[in-house]
Amino acid sequence: MQTIYADGIANMILIDGVVRVDLINITQVEEGATNVRPVSTIALSIPALIRTHEQLGKIIEKMVEDGILTKNNPLEN
Repeated sequence: MQTIYADGIANMILIDGVVRVDLINITQVEEGATNVRPVSTIALSIPALIRTHEQLGKIIEKMVEDGILTKNNPLEN
């Protein structure tokens, strides 16, 4: 299995029932300008995207419970 590191997502598009997510890496940050480089694309069916969303939510909640992350209330900002 290959591990791909990504700093974020550049684009998401739905084509013929498949969601394609382009992953990017930040290669350089200079005086407020950020250069990004495409890394890979993930292709997920809609049910797989929904399951992934649910799993990511559970991971985030666990990190909040463990004190690794804190959640900000959008109404407080």
